Amino acid sequence: MAKFIPAGDLKRHFDVTGHFYTLSVDGSEPLECRSVLEIIHKELYPPGEADAVFVMMNPGSSQPLVETQHEIDSKQVSNFKATTVPTKPDTTQYQVMRVMHCFDWKHVRVLNLSDLREPKSPQFAKRLKQLEPLACGEVHSVFAPQRANELQRQLSRRNDGPIICAWGVGDFLDPLIQQAEVALAKEHGVTGLPKPGEPGRYFHPLPTLQRDKEKWVTEMVKLLESRA
Repeated sequence: MAKFIPAGDLKRHFDVTGHFYTLSVDGSEPLECRSVLEIIHKELYPPGEADAVFVMMNPGSSQPLVETQHEIDSKQVSNFKATTVPTKPDTTQYQVMRVMHCFDWKHVRVLNLSDLREPKSPQFAKRLKQLEPLACGEVHSVFAPQRANELQRQLSRRNDGPIICAWGVGDFLDPLIQQAEVALAKEHGVTGLPKPGEPGRYFHPLPTLQRDKEKWVTEMVKLLESRA
């Protein structure tokens, strides 16, 4: 069983920064988004290469700790440049930090199937449906073809660094999962904790029950140790 470190202890060791922006898509109200999150050990500055990249579902309720004013039009998204600011950690990120502690990782990058900041899954699913028919409605995802250059930059990591899929198992995610799998097909070290019998679906780090949170950390550590 991997040690389940309290969030208070983790906060003393890791800084979290993210890139927050507002996306304008014709036919939709402005969309509050976060494109990337960096979790970096306080000892490591400058941060250097990432030890691993996690791919989650979406940023949920992630919030910057400073005011940001960064508006991006969907038609100009291919010119995307991420500038990160201090970010309030959430419970999902503490799960990632627990894995980082087990491997002495100093820098992990978190990407998402979607950049949309929506903490409630039913509302998130509804928003995805609303965006589907719109021109450029897919660019809220870094895995959209228009953002291929940005994705390559964000997947940069040390040579043996894994890409850990942890985006969840919801049916409504299927179009986003398929898009991500195409984009990741040529990458090495893609892994995750798969849901049995459902290819492409990987368990999210934050199940409801505490014992399942602890189980996720333990099983993820075992998986990654088996790759070594």
